[in-house]
This record gives sequence, structure tokens and C-alpha cells, in this order.
Amino acid sequence: MKKIILFIILAVTTFFLISKYSDHNLKKATASCIIAQTRTSDTPDIQKAQKFCEEKIKKQRKIK
Repeated sequence: MKKIILFIILAVTTFFLISKYSDHNLKKATASCIIAQTRTSDTPDIQKAQKFCEEKIKKQRKIK
């Protein structure tokens, strides 16, 4: 009985942590992409870079 209760607690905790921090990686990937795009561009435009990066990352997430 103790093992079942511990497993349920572990499962709920794991689900909470995954749901809380799953967006964190997306934000970091987008930010690093925006920095790279603005540094490599001749005319850096943050809004265009952000839109491009968000679309690119969303496409890659759908593929996986």
C-alpha cells in the first residue's frame, strides 16, 4: 500500500514539474534564436527575428 501511495505522489509531482518547466525551454530557445538572428543580420529587427524564430521552433516541435 505504501508503494502505491509513494508512486502516486511521485507521478503527481513529476507531472507538475514537467508542466511548469516545459515552457521554460521554449522561451530559452526562442531568446537564443532571436539573439543569433539579430547579430547575424545586416539590419537587426527584433520583431521580425522573434516572429521568424517562433515559427521555426514551432515547426521543429511538430516534427518531433
